[in-house]
Amino acid sequence: MPAIVSNITVPLLGLCDTAISGHLGSELYLAAIAVGSMILNVIFWLFGFLRMGTTGLTATAYGSADEAEIKKVFTRALCLGFAIGLVLTILQQPILRLMFVVIEPEPQVADLVARYFGICIWEAPSLLATMAISGWFVGMQSTFWPMVIAISVNVVNILVSCVLVFGIGMGFDGVAIGTVSANWIGFLLSIFAASHFRKGRGLLCRLREIIKGGGIGSFFKVNVNLFFRSFCVTSVSLGVTAAGARLGAMTLAVNAVMMQFFTLFSFFMDGFAFSAEALVGRFVGACDREKVKSVVKALLKWTIGVAICFTLAYVSGSELLTDLMTDNEEVRSGVREMSLWIWIIPGMSVWAFIYDGFYIGITDTFRMLVATFLASVIFFVMLFIASRLQGLTSMGSNMVLWSAFAAYLLMRGVVLAIMWRKTATRKMAGHSQLSLRKGMRGSQSPP
Repeated sequence: MPAIVSNITVPLLGLCDTAISGHLGSELYLAAIAVGSMILNVIFWLFGFLRMGTTGLTATAYGSADEAEIKKVFTRALCLGFAIGLVLTILQQPILRLMFVVIEPEPQVADLVARYFGICIWEAPSLLATMAISGWFVGMQSTFWPMVIAISVNVVNILVSCVLVFGIGMGFDGVAIGTVSANWIGFLLSIFAASHFRKGRGLLCRLREIIKGGGIGSFFKVNVNLFFRSFCVTSVSLGVTAAGARLGAMTLAVNAVMMQFFTLFSFFMDGFAFSAEALVGRFVGACDREKVKSVVKALLKWTIGVAICFTLAYVSGSELLTDLMTDNEEVRSGVREMSLWIWIIPGMSVWAFIYDGFYIGITDTFRMLVATFLASVIFFVMLFIASRLQGLTSMGSNMVLWSAFAAYLLMRGVVLAIMWRKTATRKMAGHSQLSLRKGMRGSQSPP
């Protein structure tokens, strides 16, 4: 439950930013938020391994009661996250130019995006480091502190943004400044929380232990696969935004609102995926096959039920939520015409989210990469075929875009589900043998 609560706060923040921009008087602000947020998401999602890989490795170490490895994983992930964030901040201008080449927003939108991105990129070190710490907490079977951190960050973000935009009159820039301020506060809070959580047992290890202490090969193997898997995910997300941008600012604004429905569902589902990562990883580390089976069965039932509930909620309430996000009648009308895709996305995407959690828990990130790559190929092939069709209207092209996105989500989940049983059995057998060898070496050591 804490994992679900903390994840729900993330799309609520996106809804707030979209709502603030949607009431500034022009669809250009909505379009700019869509493009700016997507660029930042593309960058940060590429380094999603800082959370996912850290969770799987920490959960396995926790299940094996390996205190030294717990410290090593934390220190590696924290240092790597902060260092990557600093590099991204330094390279902000080349990154922005590259993204504009891909997305090609209209000039008026591009100017607003540049302003938004130029402020928000300064959150990179704090956000990536916090992401790594949150992953470590989940691996340690604690979702309480990630919940506290996520709620604090989002409450501060919403309050500061509203004060700056509507109180002080900073307009569009106030949204970005609120985001940066909140993420640095979240980083400081996460360091405090981790220190408190490990009070008396230590949190960090020496640099020499990180490099020569063993486990660094597994750390990078898991995370390299997750990096390329994240590259596939972000390529699809960028493809959705880029295709919408080429259809005009109005279509881009419509898609920005529609994406909030997907984001709300996805972050809710990630709460269950976090549970899968933590519990499956823990019981794999403890070599408990029955507990792994029990967790998988229970989570599959829960997620199917949640997907059905979201579908019913969207069918009955999508218009109301759309009206809350924007007062632009043309955007509202465009979303209503595309409402079918809002309704079917939960059922199409549910398998991808939960099986991602299972695979991260057993640290089998290579098969996650394979499934995501195949699904991404299908997405881009469908877009390519659509681009060759003649006579498609803007609405028709957008329909094809969302068809490709839904097919991508469904394929990811289906491929992972097909491979799961054999993969889990093989992984459990391998970990049992590794634990046995460690036990034998320990029994032969002098007292």
